[in-house]
Amino acid sequence: MNKRNQKNLLTALGLLVAFVLWTLAIRYLDVRPIGPDCSEVGFAGINGWFHNLTGVHWGLYTLTDWLGLVPLCFVLGFALLGLVQIVTRKSLFKVDGDILVLGGFYVLVMAGYVLFEIFAINYRPVLINGILEASYPSSTTLLVLCVMPTAMMQFHSRIQNRLLRKSINFVIAAFTVFMVMGRLISGVHWLTDIIGGILLSMALVMLYYAICGCLRNGEVNSASGY
Repeated sequence: MNKRNQKNLLTALGLLVAFVLWTLAIRYLDVRPIGPDCSEVGFAGINGWFHNLTGVHWGLYTLTDWLGLVPLCFVLGFALLGLVQIVTRKSLFKVDGDILVLGGFYVLVMAGYVLFEIFAINYRPVLINGILEASYPSSTTLLVLCVMPTAMMQFHSRIQNRLLRKSINFVIAAFTVFMVMGRLISGVHWLTDIIGGILLSMALVMLYYAICGCLRNGEVNSASGY
């Protein structure tokens, strides 16, 4: 493994450790019942202050909720690309290495989502249809910040037209920023939920980037020669 890939892998591990420490801090520091139904929230002081500052904007929540389907369409698109390669090349092991890694990456993202649905850390600052839902880390933030940057990485190697590639990536970047900021301002998450989603997604994306770097340099066996 060359120095650049080592650095990327260490960065991923460092971000993962930061996420774990952040999660533990939320679980045990300044925990008070400031949420709906007296639900307890970590970092209650700063979370309560920020929630009172932004308020709740249901229109923005609904918009970002529906736009959350966009990254799912990207997931489906790359899944179909992998399926087409399996059919045309008649072997799973002949699928492009980066597509196989991307599939594993999506599994990790889904596992992270399911894990924190089962083991709730914080609950939302508002009731959704009268139900108190788990809110940490922000699943929409996690989905967007995992799927869209990796899509940009895929397009970097798959779209040869430089202007087209830059235009698409600009739109993706703008969409990503809007989604994260929209989720933050909508008031359906605590500030710490958004930060947790950012930390976890950055760790996973850097791990994906490091592994793909190894594939490019031939440091990981790849049937496709990516």
